[in-house]
Amino acid sequence: MARGHSVQSLLHGDPLSEIDVDFDALTGRLGHAFARRELAVEALTHRGALDRRPDLKAAFPYGNERLEFLGDRVLSLAMADLLLRRFPDEAEGKLARRHAALVSTRALDEIVHANGLNDHLIAYRGAPPATPALLADMMEALLGAIFVDAGFAAAAATVERLWGERLGSHNPAPRPPKMQLQEWAQARGLALPVYRQVGREGTEHEPMFLVEVRVGAIQPVQGRGRTKRDAESEAARLLIEGLGQS
Repeated sequence: MARGHSVQSLLHGDPLSEIDVDFDALTGRLGHAFARRELAVEALTHRGALDRRPDLKAAFPYGNERLEFLGDRVLSLAMADLLLRRFPDEAEGKLARRHAALVSTRALDEIVHANGLNDHLIAYRGAPPATPALLADMMEALLGAIFVDAGFAAAAATVERLWGERLGSHNPAPRPPKMQLQEWAQARGLALPVYRQVGREGTEHEPMFLVEVRVGAIQPVQGRGRTKRDAESEAARLLIEGLGQS
């Protein structure tokens, strides 16, 4: 990442040292020019980097977690509004399935990579590759930052721009992976899928659950997720893919 400009933190009143953020590239990829650049820095700062970046820790003691908390709600509302307007004749069930798929960790990770935003995460030298969950959190934090910087309309416009064709009517409302797997098993007279948590990784503030799914005598598959529900969904998706199902 190229060197950006020094940023004045309005949260603490102390100037930050130069941060490795290329604001021109970020603006081009995100489609939003921050009036308050410290919000962008906060949104891009992974909490795991703070112990090695005292300048950032002084300004943003929680990293991007607070903006991620806000951005999660901004994304959910913006997406619900977009779907209601784009699919005026769809029932709530289909809208809910579309919404769940479009705001999932997997979708957010794909959005980040498709737009090159993964290059902007502020971690630390030698940090392991960012996980999909970490990048999803960063994307939500960026939306939260845009909301604070310019309001809901600007954040919603960013969602509509970045999600682009994924919002099109040619994309059918997806069925949840757990539903697909259950239907697959029932169609073959097999026992219903059984999910079991087999591990938990990460830290207290950034947990990662590991869940195993079994269907009869088929080799079990494990999935990871920020919540048990996400991990179950990922395990079901992986098992379906392994079975050659779409």
